[in-house]
Amino acid sequence: MMKHLLTPIATFLMAGAMSLTQAAEKPNIIFILADDLGHGELGCYGQEKIKTPHIDQLAKEGMLFHQHYTGAPVCAPARCVLMTGKHLAHAEIRGNRDSGNGRKFPGQWPITDGAVTIAEVLKEAGYATGAFGKWGLGPSDSSGSPNKQGFDRFYGYNCQRNAHSFYPPFLDSDEEEVTINKKPIPGHLRKMEGPIDANDYRAEMYSSDLVLEESIKFIDKNKDKPFFLYLPFLEPHVAMQPPQEWIDKYPAEWDDPEQGGKGVYRGQNGYLPHDRPRAAYAAMVSDLDEHVGTVLARIKKHGLEDNTVVIFTSDNGTTHQGGDPKFHIGGCDAEFFNATAGLRGYKGSCYEGGIRIPAIVKWPGKIKAGSTNNEPTYFPDWFPTLVTMAGAEMPKEKLDGLDMNGVLAGKPLPKREELMIWDFHNYGGIIAIRDGKWKALRRGLLARKGKSPQPWELYDIESDPKETKNLAQQYPEKVKRLEAFWLETRTVEDDFKIPFVDGKKSLD
Repeated sequence: MMKHLLTPIATFLMAGAMSLTQAAEKPNIIFILADDLGHGELGCYGQEKIKTPHIDQLAKEGMLFHQHYTGAPVCAPARCVLMTGKHLAHAEIRGNRDSGNGRKFPGQWPITDGAVTIAEVLKEAGYATGAFGKWGLGPSDSSGSPNKQGFDRFYGYNCQRNAHSFYPPFLDSDEEEVTINKKPIPGHLRKMEGPIDANDYRAEMYSSDLVLEESIKFIDKNKDKPFFLYLPFLEPHVAMQPPQEWIDKYPAEWDDPEQGGKGVYRGQNGYLPHDRPRAAYAAMVSDLDEHVGTVLARIKKHGLEDNTVVIFTSDNGTTHQGGDPKFHIGGCDAEFFNATAGLRGYKGSCYEGGIRIPAIVKWPGKIKAGSTNNEPTYFPDWFPTLVTMAGAEMPKEKLDGLDMNGVLAGKPLPKREELMIWDFHNYGGIIAIRDGKWKALRRGLLARKGKSPQPWELYDIESDPKETKNLAQQYPEKVKRLEAFWLETRTVEDDFKIPFVDGKKSLD
């Protein structure tokens, strides 16, 4: 059921006034979201080992952002912030959490029927809407289903846990589970002895190929009208199960212990083993790049290039460390690839390496090719930006982001009234607030009763992007000001409480 985003009179007038010519002038919008792709894992961001020619070309033809941030350092809350335009101190989902429906793949905690998504606003403005990949904002039988949140078509993984394998038992086609592998591969196995063969962890149907195929069908079907295509691809989130042909394109010596490699990965840090983990990780990023190339080629084939906005970004930073220090979770080797481009922290962290992400936007005739932006922007900004691009009506409820259309045209970013905030409810509980060059951060907000959070940290991100100098004791008044703003604007979310914080005006 469509939610009431606009007044009935406004909706009637918009529908009556929109001619076929005007509809055709609305830009198509393609929003591509990588999964756990670090700030430094693309060639256009300085990556020297992994091949990403299609995304690099996208950067040459559009604008590359140097200080773009996700809405959260893990999957579900980042997607919630993106879809609803509200930062984590106002968002409904503030951490990864299962829905609790008792299934093996339960889906994540659902956004409510009252949540207004980008897809709903664009659909009401005449856009065909499709999402293909990983959803993570509620099971199909809940209010959070993508089909109940504005998407005409959904195909992929509704549940993030099902997405731990690229050869799962089923994928979700709208609200139906469709079997794709009769002998699926679980996403988590260990093999602590004996030879490891990547072929042992492959089945009949590779999910990414199916997701890409369905997204291309959506483009073909809707090429003659404006469409919003949301592509939350899986790569490079582990488990590592990329196509062998991509693995074979990377040097065998990378993983050879006699030539400086770390050898096989046996699943000791979770997910699946792999005999060539470095090559496999690079292959996942390159496979993602190839997906992007396929989508762009289809747009070009239909003559839609000049009227299509393409956005590429990631949901959070690269995968964090595990129990075995040789590897990160799932066998990744972030240090080998300089995945964070020298920034501190990884996925699950609100340090720069966990939340600063790649972002590229191409819009021929509107964005100068080869341009860059170095101002801090983040996920809440996309909602007002895309709505303005589409000539759609803003929702009545206040959003937390800024319209970036001026930035895309080369103008300065307007001053923020609502500061950039990450009110994160996993990994011990973390708060981060950014105002201009200043970023305050505090960890351990979910500390057990009788224990206090860790002390505040304060960084000058302009002069110290690697967050090496904690200035909290030198500038206590700045910390107090940022803390006060957060506590004043913060709303209590009953499903994601922080007892130490809720209802307080100061944490001391």
